[in-house]
Amino acid sequence: MTTTVPEAEVLRDALGLLKDREQVAERLLDSSAKHSFDPDKELDWDAPFEDGKWFWPPELVSLYDTPLWNRMSEEQRILLSRHEAAALASLGIWFELILMQLLVRHVYDKAATSAHVRYALTEIEDECRHSKMFARLIAHGGTPWYPVSRAHQNLGRVFKTISTTPGSFTATLLGEEILDWMQRLTFPDERVQPLIRGVTRIHVIEEARHVRYAREELRRQMLTAPRWSQEFTRITSGEFARVFSVAFVNPEVYTDVGLDKRQAMAQVKASGHRREVMRTGARKLTDFLDDIGVLRGVGRRMWKASGLLA
Repeated sequence: MTTTVPEAEVLRDALGLLKDREQVAERLLDSSAKHSFDPDKELDWDAPFEDGKWFWPPELVSLYDTPLWNRMSEEQRILLSRHEAAALASLGIWFELILMQLLVRHVYDKAATSAHVRYALTEIEDECRHSKMFARLIAHGGTPWYPVSRAHQNLGRVFKTISTTPGSFTATLLGEEILDWMQRLTFPDERVQPLIRGVTRIHVIEEARHVRYAREELRRQMLTAPRWSQEFTRITSGEFARVFSVAFVNPEVYTDVGLDKRQAMAQVKASGHRREVMRTGARKLTDFLDDIGVLRGVGRRMWKASGLLA
């Protein structure tokens, strides 16, 4: 028997009426029961990688269409895609560890019998499997683990300690939606290794529920949280956008494939193609955040400085 917690009032924002929190969670729980995966059993980890296939679509590799890229051999480009896939998997693990802690904080003082809390715990289960899946992919690919910088590691520690509830859900969407956009281009791409396509397919299907949960809750929080919390969210989300945009490229991948790290980073920074990739990947999210009032004031300027907002 499900115990529901009724809505105290009807809420409306620029996007319209908010759905009942418990009804949203019940639907997500039902979807989780029907469409959840065990990567250890679902994917063929014993199959060898296929010669000549990419580990990430070439157009999404950081150096694509730069002078350095044009001088690289096809083998070196594919090798770079292999290391960048490992670096993104490493970034995903870092982010999901933060997300799991934020979700636990969110439900700490809420009714454990509610569907809203049960779905949060279900999402944590998903994220545990995703982190293990990414770790296994890195090990299977024979590449190093690529941790974020010590400065970003410490900033993450501070953020998950001081973040407001709406700030937590804004950061959740930032970490999920750009990578989700890239993965939606990856899993149907027959140029890419079958294992990578399988990993991204599982992640896309399960993350769609996480995005729905976070969007619905962020809309609610931006209407009901104290004004100071909303303002603090705008600023911290702008800082997290800056950190995330920098952390999206790990400079050590260039050294590991025989490139000059400084030269490569300079060309990525100057790349109009790369800038457009990141803005396109973030556009659905930034449009949403703009609509619900997150991208205002100083925070909006910080988002622009991150390169994720035009």
